Amino acid sequence: MQWHEVNFDGLVGPTHNYAGLSFGNLAATSNQGKVSNPLKGVLQGLGKMQHLAGLGMKQAVLPPHDRPHLSTLHGLGFTGSDEEMLAAAWSSSPELVANIMSASAMWTANAATVSPASDTADGRTHFTPANLASMYHRSIEWPTTGRILKAIFPEGNSFTHHDALAGGTHMGDEGAANHNRFCATYGARGAALFVYGQPAFAKAKDLTFPGRQTLEASQAIARQHGLDPARTVFAKQHPAAINAGAFHNDVMGVSNRTVFFYHEMAFENPAQVEADIQTTMGETPMQFIRVREAEVPLADAVQSYLFNSQLLSMPKREGMTLILPSEAENILTTKGYVAKVIASDGPINHAEYMEVRQSMRNGGGPACLRLRVVLSDDNLAELGANVMMDDGQHETLSAWAHRHYRDRLAVEDLADASLMRESFTALDELTSILQIGNVYDFQRG
Repeated sequence: MQWHEVNFDGLVGPTHNYAGLSFGNLAATSNQGKVSNPLKGVLQGLGKMQHLAGLGMKQAVLPPHDRPHLSTLHGLGFTGSDEEMLAAAWSSSPELVANIMSASAMWTANAATVSPASDTADGRTHFTPANLASMYHRSIEWPTTGRILKAIFPEGNSFTHHDALAGGTHMGDEGAANHNRFCATYGARGAALFVYGQPAFAKAKDLTFPGRQTLEASQAIARQHGLDPARTVFAKQHPAAINAGAFHNDVMGVSNRTVFFYHEMAFENPAQVEADIQTTMGETPMQFIRVREAEVPLADAVQSYLFNSQLLSMPKREGMTLILPSEAENILTTKGYVAKVIASDGPINHAEYMEVRQSMRNGGGPACLRLRVVLSDDNLAELGANVMMDDGQHETLSAWAHRHYRDRLAVEDLADASLMRESFTALDELTSILQIGNVYDFQRG
């Protein structure tokens, strides 16, 4: 039986905007107040998905969340019709409306942590939605994320689901963006690397921006997923990386099978992290590509999102392929380093730069847009939804986006009740296309 690493990419939502909500995400805050283009954003994402599917990758899609999130307004005491609640919330706090209108769920690397069946004690694939407790606009995501994941991966013999961790920022969990898996082949028993920004119960005196993932949260997920402690590594992110804007570790490194491509400032002690990973992998040799500060300065790495790339084993190519944001091609140090890696006699033989600028301006590159799930052929047959990408699906979703998405959205447009109705109409149709049932609050009454 064949195993695959399937990329589940998030669709950019109809309310995609630049409200600059994410403290510590320099791209998001630097573009605050600019006019976005939701239609271009969703088409850019769909283009990336179609391209990878055309190269033989197993590619799937995850839907946006319902925005505005009216359940949040109900919980805060707003009453009346949907339009009345939105108007009252905008009058009371435009900032609140910006938070409940955020399309940040498109960055599905933060949707959940996933442990494949070959790594878990019970032989099932485990999913834990991220609580995203450090940012209010993201902390409201996990119940919808959980419903979507359960619709796609039905609970039973193959898949099992957990609630997000309770405990607020002390148990802050940002999902797969701080998790890497290493393996000889996708179906083989693997090893897990969890990267954390700070301990839960100690004050981080060396951080300007929050260390969003805590050690205790990572440990809790490893326990509830039934991971082998001997094959699990917990590593502390370098404070300098967080302070430079690398709010998740996937801005500092990317892995695939036995290859780990990362910046030396990702960790306080990179040599020890490499040694620990190799220990968990036993006799399977790892290949570490540690990029030196002298070759790619930390600021260039963060600005370009060099490491927020996808590192893929493509069935139609020898060696691995980097899928990079076009921004990495526009900075001399990062473009030069990629060329050097490709020219070397190493495991990475191809690089492609792709346009995902609408996402990048909000601080999310190619790796932010996808959640990796290792699935067997049998698992693929068990999926409970029509989420796999092919040319027909691309055509269907592109036409859907053209029917429903705006090509211009300013922050002040978030108060427009017609935007709310457009968004709900689009998502109601999308659930039928993807065959995921009524996963949204506005559908559930």
